[in-house]
Amino acid sequence: MKVNRVVVFFSIVFAVYFAINAYVIHRGMQCFPGGDPMRTVILWTGVFLGISFILGRVLENYWLSHVSDVIVWIGSFWLAALVYFFFIVLVVDLVRLSTAIIPWFPGVVTSDLHRFTRFLFWGACAVVAIVLVAGHINARSPRIHRITVSIAKPADGSRSIRAALISDIHLGTIVGRSRLQGIVDHLHALDPDIILLAGDIVDEDLAPVIKENTGEILRTIHAPLGVYGITGNHEYIGGAAKAVAYLEEHGITMLRDTFVVLPDGVTLVGREDRSSTQFGGQRRKDLPALLEGVRRDRPIIMMDHQPFDLDSVVAAGVDLQVSGHTHHGQLWPFNHITDLVYEQSWGYLRKGETHFYVSSGVGSWGPPVRLANRPEIVEITLTFTGE
Repeated sequence: MKVNRVVVFFSIVFAVYFAINAYVIHRGMQCFPGGDPMRTVILWTGVFLGISFILGRVLENYWLSHVSDVIVWIGSFWLAALVYFFFIVLVVDLVRLSTAIIPWFPGVVTSDLHRFTRFLFWGACAVVAIVLVAGHINARSPRIHRITVSIAKPADGSRSIRAALISDIHLGTIVGRSRLQGIVDHLHALDPDIILLAGDIVDEDLAPVIKENTGEILRTIHAPLGVYGITGNHEYIGGAAKAVAYLEEHGITMLRDTFVVLPDGVTLVGREDRSSTQFGGQRRKDLPALLEGVRRDRPIIMMDHQPFDLDSVVAAGVDLQVSGHTHHGQLWPFNHITDLVYEQSWGYLRKGETHFYVSSGVGSWGPPVRLANRPEIVEITLTFTGE
């Protein structure tokens, strides 16, 4: 039954994806008159771009090489380009529909329609290219976001802890050694007491990470109280056991439905990702079982990749939960969709005595492009005010 649901889901996704590709390619071809060789160029270029992301991901499993890398990069950029070409074509078609009902286009346009449509085609290409370049620069430029969280419980030693939170690195072909090194440099510049990796540390396929020996850079991440990570849905999509083993081999302490008590008496809890049921065949622990044995009179910090069911976290008495997963949409206007799906798509929220922070992530999935927000590393200063 679970396999059938996954097949149906991906069948719908691919059907929609290829339908949008066909729509954009067809409308692009119509910008040129019949017989113009540009029609053939657009058709076959569009077909290649449309299949490139899927083709590149398949090649990575059977022939990991510079060829597969290039195809994945091309396909990844096309995913973002397709979004904005689709919106442009949709707006143009709505304008065409409106002028068919009430003619209002100026005569200078209708008198030489082929020239105008060619101008639209090349103008759209220029606009999308500028958007992709700007979004790619933004995706590679994480900001440091600083917040302070006050917890009305005592710690046994220090009155405060500085934590560095990062999520959704998505290590793989797109986010490789150079980009990870930049993230690690930012982390070390902060010099935090503890580092928290809130899931989706690696992308679906571990092979590009192993090929580039990216783990050696992970080994250089250090903090006095440790470096802790949890699984995300992408670890499960690619095989959680292999991903977790690799991360632990390279210095990351993975918390999988378990907790550790830090030297100051603060409890750090790491939840297994919700995808464990769908992709791992094993349901994660519910919160009461997970928190059994945890001292409730001391601060409780929890990592849970996907920020769902926040009320249950409040009811369990967790003081701070940090999450990722949403990317806050990554590409505009999808941030408005994630705002509807999640109670908190990005940033800080307080419910009762529980604090939440949902990171927009420091990496990217699919397109190496961000247009809805900045990638971020979050510095959280935790103060403990209880007696």
